[in-house]
Amino acid sequence: MPRCPPGAARLVPMDSPEVTFTLAYLVFTVCFVFTPNEFYSAGLTVQNLLSGWLGSEDAAFVPYHLRRTSATLLCHSLLPLGYYMGMCFAASEKQLYSPGQASEAWQLFLLLAVTLPLVSCTLIYYWSWDKWTRHPLAQTLALYALPQSGWQAVASSINTEFRRIDKFATGAPGARVIVTDTWVMKVTTYRVHVAQQQDVHLTVTESRQHDLSPDSNLPVQLLTIRVASSSPAMQPFDIRLNSAEYGELCEKLHAPIRSAANVVIRQSLGDLFLETFASLVEVNPAYSVPSNQELEACIGCMQTQASVKLVKTCQEPAVGECQQCYCRPMWCLTCMGKWFASRQDPQRPDTWLASRVPCPTCRARFCILDVCCVR
Repeated sequence: MPRCPPGAARLVPMDSPEVTFTLAYLVFTVCFVFTPNEFYSAGLTVQNLLSGWLGSEDAAFVPYHLRRTSATLLCHSLLPLGYYMGMCFAASEKQLYSPGQASEAWQLFLLLAVTLPLVSCTLIYYWSWDKWTRHPLAQTLALYALPQSGWQAVASSINTEFRRIDKFATGAPGARVIVTDTWVMKVTTYRVHVAQQQDVHLTVTESRQHDLSPDSNLPVQLLTIRVASSSPAMQPFDIRLNSAEYGELCEKLHAPIRSAANVVIRQSLGDLFLETFASLVEVNPAYSVPSNQELEACIGCMQTQASVKLVKTCQEPAVGECQQCYCRPMWCLTCMGKWFASRQDPQRPDTWLASRVPCPTCRARFCILDVCCVR
């Protein structure tokens, strides 16, 4: 059997422990850094593993992320060293446990694996000096602090607003978008971008249409919005969100969002349905309110007057699945449309218009043809 000449590279079998461990560790590293939902469910995240030290995000948003970004940087910098230590057992013939006897390539790798955590520790120590004053997040908040106060006062304001339930929050844990009454924030793996609403200009710079959403079988449009501050000291950043959440974002912002000339924002499926629902109801027979009956506020939103009444007009009274509703007008057209949409199968939008749902009050079944505007 022919032998390899001296100095030739030795081919490692694909089923060897060395290759198996390398592939497994590579997959683990990618999943640990770019965390998929399965890792979040299993609790294999920096946030979960160090939850006792990090504290609660809801209780103290800024201190939590000061510690989280530092801990994430340190944990990720330890991954090469973890690989080297694992290879000491997976490839014991390489004598990696004794660096002096290992090959030059492995010695260089070990040097890199040890240097990365040391640099990270040095940087984190620098950030934490003087109560985290030198951390990039603290430096950003200091730009918004009043002359007589420090970045801690700004952090306290953000902590308070984040605890409110009316904030806008969306996105994956590695790229979350949070909008409060005063602040626009983007939380990434290693950094937290912060901008004050009154100082920013928001522009939709890009839209991408995807045939299938990761969470459903429906098309989805993803928008990229540029957040730029009027202050030159603030670096602009991009936020990304589903176009279905665009309307909710606009409601939370004080300033309008501009759109680039080539960007078309599609309405969400729910908005399109409400538009169609209202147009179909408008052509249905109107319902005349008795003179002795006074219309009250819609019990769904309590903002507008009740404007629709369920009257079986699709078929004869004793025919079909629809039933006569005897409730007085109690809902506005928008709330009735939202109720109708909420009873549908999100995976089957083609069946929405032809479906039947129960009355939100008496549970009598009705279809769109039975929704009549009040006159």
